[in-house]
Amino acid sequence: METLAILVAAGRGERMGAERPKAFLDLAGRPLLLRTALAFDASPTVGGIVAVVPAGLEGDARSMLAAVGKLRAVARGGMRRQDSVLEGLRHVPDDFDGVVLVHDAARPFVDADLIGAVAAAAGEYGAALPVLPLVDTVKRVRDGNVVETVDRDELGAAQTPQGFRFDVLGRAYEEAFRDGVTVTDEAMAVERLGERVVAVAGRSDNVKLTTPADWAWAESVLMAREGRA
Repeated sequence: METLAILVAAGRGERMGAERPKAFLDLAGRPLLLRTALAFDASPTVGGIVAVVPAGLEGDARSMLAAVGKLRAVARGGMRRQDSVLEGLRHVPDDFDGVVLVHDAARPFVDADLIGAVAAAAGEYGAALPVLPLVDTVKRVRDGNVVETVDRDELGAAQTPQGFRFDVLGRAYEEAFRDGVTVTDEAMAVERLGERVVAVAGRSDNVKLTTPADWAWAESVLMAREGRA
């Protein structure tokens, strides 16, 4: 089944103490967005890539991603994640009947195995995402006080890429926008339909880089992998 990836590098919280959005910052010698795009470009599962970037940076992104052979389009993102994903979906051909993968551009360590596993599960069941089991004891806190311990066996941390048959995600987004609902990820939109969302095994290194500490860790890992440590 044909698979297309939407890389989301736009929305709130994209800056990390710098003038430019973090997706455009250098990470161990390459911009973050480029590193993530190249991971999808190298995947035999993925047939095309759409990058969604902050308004005004589309030209910079096209130049940056010139070496990404599977790049289909660069789209202008919106304020919310779902606005940005919707812009990405508008660049999917009308007759497309395959799987769409939505991925945070700030997760550069995604690999071909995870991409393939999510795409296969989404193609079979309609919707899938990587989930990482929680290892810490989870407490519910209210007004600064611990009120209970939550059973972590039924909890997991959602990652990306999240995969969906195109028609399923299209219906989910149509209903979410019609109902005026803000969703924090694509799976939440599909859950509202009552559709099945399958969990596949996430990866502990598939980290979303959100803090300077995350960035420093990622640079050290990449430098070691590339023999520059």
